[in-house]
Amino acid sequence: MELQRGFHLLVQQYKALFFKNLLLSWRNKRATFLQLFSSLFFIFLIFCIQKAVESRYGSSSSFQSETDPKPLVAPPIPPCEDKYYTKLPCFDFVWSGNDSPRIGDIVRRIRENNPGRPIPEDKVIAFRTPNDTDDWLASNPMRCPGALHFVDRNATEISYGLQTNSTPAARRGNFEDPTFKFQIPLQLAAEREIARSLIGCLITEKELKLRQAMTMMGLYDTAYWLSWFTWEGIITLLSSLFTVLFGMMFQFDFFLHNSFAIVFLLFFLFQLNMTGFAFMLSAFISKSSSSTTVGYLTFIIGFLTQLVTTFGFPYSQDFTKAYRIVWSFFPPNLLAAGLNLLSDATATPQDPGISWKGRKRCAPNDTECVITINEIYIWLVSTSCLWFILAIYFDNIFPNTSGVRKSMVYFLDPRYWTGKGGNKWEEGNICSCARQTPPLEDIVPDDEDVQEEESIVKQQAHECTVDSSIAVQIRGVVKIYAGATKIGCCRCKRTSPYHALKGIWLNFPKDQLFCLLGPNGAGKTTAINCLTGITPVTGGDALIYGYSIRSSTGMSNIRRMIGVCPQFDILWDALSGQEHLYLFASIKGLPPTSIKSVVQKLLAEVKLTEAAKVRSGSYSGGMRRRLSVAIALIESLLRTQTTGMDPITRRHVWDVIEGAKKGRAIILTTHSMEEADILSDRIGIMAKGRLRCLGTSIRLKSRFGTGFIANISFAGDVNGTPNQGDTSSTDQHIAVKEFFKSHLDVSPKEESKSFLTFVIPHEKEKLLKNFFAELQEREKEFGVADIQLGLTTLEEVFLNIAKKAELESAAAEGTFATLVLNSGASLQVPIGARFIGIPGTESTENPRGIMVEVYWQQDDSGALCISGYSDEMPIPPHVELPPTSTPTSNRNVLGRRRQVHGIVIDPS
Repeated sequence: MELQRGFHLLVQQYKALFFKNLLLSWRNKRATFLQLFSSLFFIFLIFCIQKAVESRYGSSSSFQSETDPKPLVAPPIPPCEDKYYTKLPCFDFVWSGNDSPRIGDIVRRIRENNPGRPIPEDKVIAFRTPNDTDDWLASNPMRCPGALHFVDRNATEISYGLQTNSTPAARRGNFEDPTFKFQIPLQLAAEREIARSLIGCLITEKELKLRQAMTMMGLYDTAYWLSWFTWEGIITLLSSLFTVLFGMMFQFDFFLHNSFAIVFLLFFLFQLNMTGFAFMLSAFISKSSSSTTVGYLTFIIGFLTQLVTTFGFPYSQDFTKAYRIVWSFFPPNLLAAGLNLLSDATATPQDPGISWKGRKRCAPNDTECVITINEIYIWLVSTSCLWFILAIYFDNIFPNTSGVRKSMVYFLDPRYWTGKGGNKWEEGNICSCARQTPPLEDIVPDDEDVQEEESIVKQQAHECTVDSSIAVQIRGVVKIYAGATKIGCCRCKRTSPYHALKGIWLNFPKDQLFCLLGPNGAGKTTAINCLTGITPVTGGDALIYGYSIRSSTGMSNIRRMIGVCPQFDILWDALSGQEHLYLFASIKGLPPTSIKSVVQKLLAEVKLTEAAKVRSGSYSGGMRRRLSVAIALIESLLRTQTTGMDPITRRHVWDVIEGAKKGRAIILTTHSMEEADILSDRIGIMAKGRLRCLGTSIRLKSRFGTGFIANISFAGDVNGTPNQGDTSSTDQHIAVKEFFKSHLDVSPKEESKSFLTFVIPHEKEKLLKNFFAELQEREKEFGVADIQLGLTTLEEVFLNIAKKAELESAAAEGTFATLVLNSGASLQVPIGARFIGIPGTESTENPRGIMVEVYWQQDDSGALCISGYSDEMPIPPHVELPPTSTPTSNRNVLGRRRQVHGIVIDPS
């Protein structure tokens, strides 16, 4: 299917994004209504104040002037001990709604951001429902001044209620008003933190990585910014229109005597200018909570500068033009100057105001006449364009959270505008913000298959040739995260650079699924992030369908060909599954005539047809994962995960992925060995930033597994399962064990009443044919009902590779785990070591000492930890032990107990 390109794609993306903004605003009606009609409440408030003043002082000719009024500040939530007649121990407030993590985060910020006094966690009690709160308050009177009740309705709406005792209390002639002392501080704190949770716009899409998801699908920056600018422009236009109409409705001279177009343009251009100014600031902000703080700061600064402007600075003849030019770059200053001109022109009922024809002339009653309303319009329009251009420019040249940025002169490269080229990283390379890092040592792979793959890729890179059957070619990609310096009060701590990827050379052929495995921290996600342009590489390069990931032009072309199903679902809760697919298909550049059929096909493939029009915020975790897979399937190179699905859905998605391999190269990262075994054409296992092994599932099992697994079931219970705790020593069991011991020199790994399980090393493979032939002949003699032979599991291969990598890392970095023996003694064991000799166990019976086999497993974080160890066994006489110095005492010179280190024995 031929994808859209150039201007046609820009227009298609713009339409899709604009429609997305329209849907989000329509489904968040309350916020949109407030945004449009807030001016009505503001003007109505002014009208009421005006009428109240006229009524109060209508017959009076004097007013009391307060030249230094005392400001009212937002009061903090006071300690509960400050309340009259309280009982101890008391609590500052209680709240309900703790079944919502978002509400819990809001309450945490209420405690931490309380002005002047952070509230300790033990001074607040949480409940699930308001009824639970009422029960506690009834049984614990006078121990808490108030309660907050939250309801998390949806992604864009949080409701809350306030509960306090409003009865004033008196003590020794002093009165306590609970409304001002407790209710208002609680209300202000709740509204402040709820607002911080909901406000975001552009920043929220950046923080939730929604924009990153669209960018990875090929979104043009221009389309993104234009869609937001157009939508905010429409909202601004309507808001300005309603402001003027409401002002005229309430019969204010300011709106009646000045020309409608003059007043409307001033409000509209100012709001449009502030929108562009906010877009420009958003390039420096990555968190919605920070955007709220910046918004408040901008408001405060604007309020102060408007006051200064009202008193004549710098729009008077006392100041030079240079002052006015600099001052006019801040939008609130231009609004203040314009309002001054319009208000002076309607100071009395006889003043005519400013007409449209008179906009270029000095305003009535303007004795200085250093700026006209028309010049203010020109300033507002020109600076609006400036902010919008700077927003796009800063967004490209300043690093994102992953450190990616473009060159400061990227716009001078013709390839940026034409989209041509991009097959070499020198053509406008993407910059990394990492500081200078140490060079990576040259490491030769241990595995012969990895060496062979590396040789092939290096030869193709040297010859500058790319096989047409190769979709992705990774050429020595290196990623190093620079160390950081932490300066404390007494010392300066420097962390060393972290080598996430240590030179990966790899080909991904078309029409195949490559499964990338590895423990947490192996480098899988970093490798994928480098391929998709999320993270800049430190060294090396990769070609995706011939385009370089280090070229900004190449990456733009790559993103139009790839689909990514990230580790966590990145979706808009207010959009339905069908709307998500329409949006991303339009961004990808599918022809408009084919989008509908493609969307319906994808929905059917992931079994979301019936829920197509349901908002994704109502989806279960498995449904959201299926929707993410459908989005990723829109184009050819796919990186996906299938975690979070029920077994039936997972099997169905496996079928979808299997069918999607035709014409695509699919990279799958997973922790499910079953999934990798079933779906993959090739498997690569990473550990500590390096590719450790490569090949098909069968080859990896045969080369890196412990051998073959033989399951012997006895007559009576063929379908039983092994159980270590239910051992039996029947004559038949003993005979079979002696048979395996005499022929293959192996003992059972697991045994039960009905099963024996043996692990047969690979070196015994030549003996297996005759061995099992004889075993089958003697089945009746041994009472054997069934014989099963298979390779070791992929999980065992994975653990063996991980243990080896951890052992290398432990040897290089000196990291150990503690092995506690049955005797109570403890040993320091290098992480991943298999056989460990115990120092000081030499005896007449065992002159070389004894050793144990250590069993390892992964914990929840993916790190290796000790799960147990074998019975003690003599160290074989042929094993060469490293020279050790045996201390005469296990205590050092200070009398402290030494840490005893185990002796690492080579498994071979």
